[in-house]
Amino acid sequence: MKENGSRKQGAPSPCAACKLLRRRCAQDCVFAPYFPADEPQKFANVHKVFGASNVNKMLQELPEHQRGDAVSSMVYEANARVRDPVYGCVGAISSLQQQIDVLQTQLALAQAEVVHLRVRQTASFSNHGLSPASPTNSGSPSSKFMGSQTRPIFDMDMMVDHTSLGLGESMWSC
Repeated sequence: MKENGSRKQGAPSPCAACKLLRRRCAQDCVFAPYFPADEPQKFANVHKVFGASNVNKMLQELPEHQRGDAVSSMVYEANARVRDPVYGCVGAISSLQQQIDVLQTQLALAQAEVVHLRVRQTASFSNHGLSPASPTNSGSPSSKFMGSQTRPIFDMDMMVDHTSLGLGESMWSC
């Protein structure tokens, strides 16, 4: 007689692994701590990708304190493999790496534009006999005299070809 998810004599319901495998769930079941009865899809994917026998062997060979991490890894890999049967989690890693590459390229372009704008600003101030405001020369008579004597270190116009990088218009252009 079943009551509240338990079997006769108050025994707990079988774990998701034993339920899927249609076997009796023993008290020392290696799957029970990691595949609870209320998460059947978790074990179903792991079983589909790795097989119950292989998962059992892997868990038996590991010390108990490492089994939880191993199960998490197997579940992640199995779910990725179910979503993408060819590449699995390698496909997800590759996709994330491509995103990192694109973002690093965008960051480098933004940094180059900042340098370009600073060089233009410094050149503009130098052409007008002004010095850009800085915390060290913020208004004392000697700093105004020193500021009018400064010239830009770099007097060049830097161009970045955004079209060759496939990014189109610059996100900083006005």
